[in-house]
Amino acid sequence: MGYNDSQLTPSDTSIYGFNHVECKIEGAIQLPVTIGEEPGMATQMLNFQVVKEASTYNAIMGRTWIHAFKSVPSTYHMVLKFPTRNGVGEAKGDQKMARSCYVAALRPDGTGGRVLP
Repeated sequence: MGYNDSQLTPSDTSIYGFNHVECKIEGAIQLPVTIGEEPGMATQMLNFQVVKEASTYNAIMGRTWIHAFKSVPSTYHMVLKFPTRNGVGEAKGDQKMARSCYVAALRPDGTGGRVLP
């Protein structure tokens, strides 16, 4: 994500993952996040808790992220709508690509990244 460990604010907290196992937070960092494309684009500085664990996720962005962008998500339609200075912006998901990334992340040899049928 373009940072190094020296940029992390130390943390002595832990979180519990989806498998109910304790995971130590390595630190926190504030990074810019941009969603959408011009002219319907928005950028916010968001705080991230960094963990060094194997995961199918690069980042988990929850209510804090949704609220920061004043966005409205629709998981059914795989779209996120949010206000911009040029009207309503939109970020659309791609089911085929999401499935391909998920399958690739689960492969023990780390191969993958191609779109699957």
